[in-house]
This record gives sequence, structure tokens and C-alpha cells, in this order.
Amino acid sequence: MLAGSTLRVATRPTFGLLPILRRRPLAAYTTSSRFFDPSVSAVGYQRGNRMEQEIDVRAAHGTGPVKPPGSDSERTAMTLNENVYSLLTSTLSKFTLRDKVAVVTGAGRGLGLNMAQALAESGVRGIAILDVQQDIGDQSARDLGQQTGIDALFYRVDVRDADAVGQTIKSIVDYFGGIDILINAAGIADSNIKAENYPIDKFRRLLDINITGTFITCQACATHMIASARGGSIINIASMSGTIVSFPQEQSCYNASKAGVMQLTKSLAAEWAQYGIRVNSISPGYMDTALNRVPALEAQKKIWMDMTPMKRLGRVEDLNGLAVFLAGEGSGYMTGANVIIDGGYTLW
Repeated sequence: MLAGSTLRVATRPTFGLLPILRRRPLAAYTTSSRFFDPSVSAVGYQRGNRMEQEIDVRAAHGTGPVKPPGSDSERTAMTLNENVYSLLTSTLSKFTLRDKVAVVTGAGRGLGLNMAQALAESGVRGIAILDVQQDIGDQSARDLGQQTGIDALFYRVDVRDADAVGQTIKSIVDYFGGIDILINAAGIADSNIKAENYPIDKFRRLLDINITGTFITCQACATHMIASARGGSIINIASMSGTIVSFPQEQSCYNASKAGVMQLTKSLAAEWAQYGIRVNSISPGYMDTALNRVPALEAQKKIWMDMTPMKRLGRVEDLNGLAVFLAGEGSGYMTGANVIIDGGYTLW
């Protein structure tokens, strides 16, 4: 259900039996439903033979997330001084978001929160955070408002609930007078599930969140953008897994969902261009987010980094500049595009 609040103030594991693969990442993922389980499944391939091993995380390393030095440090958003605008050239001014209103789903933490901070630092006058987790969403909106001085709203809402999303967007429009920017960052991932054994209920749930939820929010925001005749920018978060088949993890549903987000983006861009609404997508590669900071993934992350030309995972703030670019006039003639930001991983 809908709950809204307005805030104006704003040791590396060793995988004994699994082969270490050369030039291919050996990967293990936690899923949203298994994140707090005591074991994590690691999958590998050798000469075409599938090998799987359950890693007892609790016994060896504890169940908490791995926190390498600095990787979990919180960033404080900064206020953009109004006096700056008069000093900008006509080119640089296109990379600000002065007086815009933004909605960011899945912004209670991680990539969504960091992109919300970037929008706040770039001049938006108001921002609404949508997330299913009350505590982190409420705190993130409160911090953002206090740090930047902008109006920050938080709504606890499930993006699959069309009625709740519609009510939320109407409430945001009533409060701010309109919506200019939408970033769809809400989504989940299931991995290491063989396609022939994939539970249909899990398959449907993931597609419902990643695709249907994205469409519901796009539709609700675009309806108001069309009515306002001011246009707007919609940014959907896809994945490089919508372009490639990630290996060796088995994640057919996630891959399909992100490919669907990319095609949905193109289709909406074509339909809504006549209204001045631009729709683009961002496809991140392997990112060093909190959900990936579990002990059993430390060895895999070293392999992912070795397979990435830039030799590192993406930082949570690495999408910020791209999000601001796509949200503003700097990308004013850009729509229907999918931008891969993966440190070069998909080049090989």
C-alpha cells in the first residue's frame, strides 16, 4: 500500500572443488529472496560440464556484507549555489537541472540513491524517492533534504501496484506542480537457477517487477508529462545482461527482463517523442553495490575485474554523470538510446 511522507529539510573464500576458469568469470550471485540465507550457490563450467557447490557463508565468514575499506562509506550530497548559474557558459548550463522535478524509483539505497543525490546536486528543486522499504527510503529522503535544502518526498510503494503508483505520481504532481524527470532504478535479480528448473512463480515475479513495474511508472509519469505539454526525460535502468548472456551464472529470466527493458525504452521513445518526452536506458556492468558485498562473491569479483578492461567494478556513483546528462538538455536530441557503462566488459 501507499505511504507518503514529505521531508522539506532536507579473507577471500576458496572454492575447493570448482575449477578456476581462464578468460571467463566464475560467478555466484545471491538473489533477493536468498540474500540472508546461510549458503550461497557457486556455479562453474569445465569442458562443458556444469559444477555446482554450496558455500556455507555463515560458518566460514558470517552472514553480514563484506565491507572493504571505503566501499561502504556514505556520501554527503552538496547544495548547488544559485550564484553558479550566472557564471556558466551556454554549453555548461545544459548540464544542470535547474527548477526540475524528479522521481527516482528504488532510491532508498545503492545506485538509485546515488543518482538521486546527483540530480539534487545538479539543481532540481524537488525530488521524490519511491521504494518498498520504509526505513531506508524515509532516511534517504530526510538526509537528501537536510544536505541540499531541496524538497524531498518519500513514498513507500510497490512498482507492481498500478493504483498505488498512480496515486503516488498524482500526489507528487499536486505538490510540485509537475514532473520533469523519471529514473526507474527499482528491480531485482535471480541468478544460478537453471532454466529447466526455474520456478514459474519466481519467473513471473521478476518479470513483473523489472518490466511491468518499469512500464507502470513510465506510463503514470508520461501521462502527466503529456498533460503538462512540457515534455520530460525518462531514464530506465537496464543491464549489460540485456545485451550479452552473462557467464557462467544461469539467469535467463533476469537477462530476458533487462532485454525487455531496453526494447520497452525504444518503443516508448518512438511513441512519446511527439510529446517532447525522451526515453533512454542505462545498462551497467558489474557494480560494487551493497547487494554484491557478501563473502562468497569476493573471489568471483576478482575474476570479473580481470575480465574488465578497466580492471575494476563499477562504483555506485559511476552512473551519476550519465544520469544527469540524460536527464537534462545536454542530451536534448537523444532518445531511444541504450548506454552501456561497464568498464569495457562487453568489448570482449
